[in-house]
Amino acid sequence: MNVLGIETSCDECSAAVVADGNRILSNVIATQIELHRPFDGVVPELASRLHTQWISQVVQAALMQAGLTKEDIDAVAVTNRPGLLGSLLVGVNFAKGLAASLDIPLIGIDHIRAHLYAPQIEHPLEYPYLGVLLSGGHTVICRVDSYDSVEVLGTTIDDAIGEAFDKVAKHYGLGYPGGVMIDRLAQNGDPMAFRFSGPDLSKGYHPYDLSYSGLKTAVINQLDMFSTGKPATPENIAASFQRVAVGMLMKNVDKALKDTGLKRISAGGGVAANSLVRSSLKKYEEQGCEVSFPSLKLCTDNGAMVAGLGYRYLKDGIVSGMDLSASARVAAFKKA
Repeated sequence: MNVLGIETSCDECSAAVVADGNRILSNVIATQIELHRPFDGVVPELASRLHTQWISQVVQAALMQAGLTKEDIDAVAVTNRPGLLGSLLVGVNFAKGLAASLDIPLIGIDHIRAHLYAPQIEHPLEYPYLGVLLSGGHTVICRVDSYDSVEVLGTTIDDAIGEAFDKVAKHYGLGYPGGVMIDRLAQNGDPMAFRFSGPDLSKGYHPYDLSYSGLKTAVINQLDMFSTGKPATPENIAASFQRVAVGMLMKNVDKALKDTGLKRISAGGGVAANSLVRSSLKKYEEQGCEVSFPSLKLCTDNGAMVAGLGYRYLKDGIVSGMDLSASARVAAFKKA
C-alpha cells in the first residue's frame, strides 16, 4: 500500500512515498534555508509563499523518484498541526485537492507524532519506549505506547532546545541554521571555557520539565559572569553552551528511564541530529538499553515520516474528512 506524505509545517517543502509504512520509495525535500539565511531565521510569510510555488513540483518529483503515477497512490497523508499556519494551509489544501481528485483517503498527521514515528521506519523499536523529541519548536520527553498513544512526561516550560541553539547562534553571528553551526564549532572548542549551569526546577514543576530561557540569557547577556579565563572564541562559547544544553536534557532522560523502568529510547526531530545528543544517548546502550535514531535526513522535517505514520492510521481505518483544517497549536496529549 503506497501512501504519499506531504510536509509543509515550517520551511521544508517535502513529499515522499512510503510503501507499507516502512519502505521509503522516495523522499524529496526542497529546503528554503538559503532563502531564509539573510534573516537568520524563518520568515513565515516567505515560507508559505515558497511552499505555494514549490509544492506541485515537489509532489511530482516524489512520484517520479518512486517510479509511480498519481493513480498508484492509495492515500494522502499531510501534516496539519502544529507549525506555521500559512505553511500548513498550503500542504493541507493541496493534499485535500489531490485526495478528492483521486477519490482516495486523506489522513491528517500530527507533526510531533510523525517525528516520534520517524525512527520506526528504518529501525523498528518494540513498544513501549521513551521518546525524546528535540526540535526548534518542541522539547518533549514522553512514554510512547503505540504510534498514536503518547504520554508526555516532561516538556520545556519556555524555549525549546532548538530555539535556544538558534538564538545563541544568531546573537553571536555564528551562521544559520544555528544548531548546525553550534554543533560544528563545538567540535573545536573547550566545553569548560564557560561554567554555565541549568536552572533549578525542583519546586513547582514536573520532575522531567526543562527550561532553556535562562541558559540562553546567560550565554547571550552574561557571558563574562561564567568565564574561566579562557578566550571567548565562537568555538568555546558553542562548546560550553552545547555541553550544558544537552546535559540538562540527559539529566531528565536519565531520571525518566529510572522512574519508568523503560529499556528502549527513541529520539527524533532536528536536534536529534546533534552529535553530542546522539553520543550521549548512545551511552545508554552500555546500560542494556536499545537506542534508536532516524537517519540525518529523517531528523529534519520530511514527507517520509508523514507517509509512514499515515499508513499506520490507514491500516487501522482512521482517516480524515474533507473538512480537515490546519492548526498552529500543539494537539492535546495525555500527561503524566
